Amino acid sequence: MKKIHVGFLLSYDYELLKLSLPPVYQAADRIFLAHDKDFRTWNGKQFSVDPEFFSWLKEFDVDHKIEIYADDFYLPELSTIENDTRERTMLSEKMGVGNWLIQVDSDEYFIDFEKFVKDLRKFDHYLDNPEKNKIQIAAFWLIIYKYTNEGILYVDKPLKAIFATNYPNYKYARRTNERVIYTNNLILHESVSRSEDDLRFKLENWGHNKDVNKDFLNKWIAVDETNYMNFENFYYIEPERWKKLEYFPTKNISEIKNYAQNKKSLHLGKSKLFFRNFGQWFKFLFKK
Repeated sequence: MKKIHVGFLLSYDYELLKLSLPPVYQAADRIFLAHDKDFRTWNGKQFSVDPEFFSWLKEFDVDHKIEIYADDFYLPELSTIENDTRERTMLSEKMGVGNWLIQVDSDEYFIDFEKFVKDLRKFDHYLDNPEKNKIQIAAFWLIIYKYTNEGILYVDKPLKAIFATNYPNYKYARRTNERVIYTNNLILHESVSRSEDDLRFKLENWGHNKDVNKDFLNKWIAVDETNYMNFENFYYIEPERWKKLEYFPTKNISEIKNYAQNKKSLHLGKSKLFFRNFGQWFKFLFKK
């Protein structure tokens, strides 16, 4: 026990796993890829997976760490977000309580997963009796908003995101509503940076499909590297949550990672990290 177990959801955007799997592979003890047994989205729509992907996966998995987990992840009586939460719960139960349960989406690319694991290991004592000491571990997204002709538009401030827990009592997607421990780690998140057709499909089939605001897609279509400074409020649910965008003149993921790693304004300072964690400790001090 006390292993580093990483779970991915395999769905219609499975090709992105070729970018999200490699950064975590070496530092993970086991990796689980979950997909619906009938290849359905959380909204019940069918998708297909090119057999070439599984050939790539077999060739990539040189240490035989990866396990495919197929199950019934679509219940028509549930909403998309309820199916989302249910699949993540089933996946983490499969991964095994007593280990670090890390869930990474296919469009999330760790910049330094080894550092994230090193940070996790500081809290291994929470794995001794996880049901009585529930926590969740946060890092920070750098959200890639849109690919342009020559580069990317990204949300100017990193946003917290939950990536790991010691006990999978998920309430909303991968959030458990337990005490959060923040770590200074950055993950590229493609989020809504797709082709227009792929984005429309995602908006219909992901866990947030009922929440997307009516102005989001038109703004996403209109904005580019020449006019982004003339717009504001870009988030797909509560627009003001993504207030401003910035531009970086490359679409190469490796170059974007290097840029993000070296840009100080994209990282939480030690004092801010301390006070966030102190606030969480104090908030949950008297809760059982």
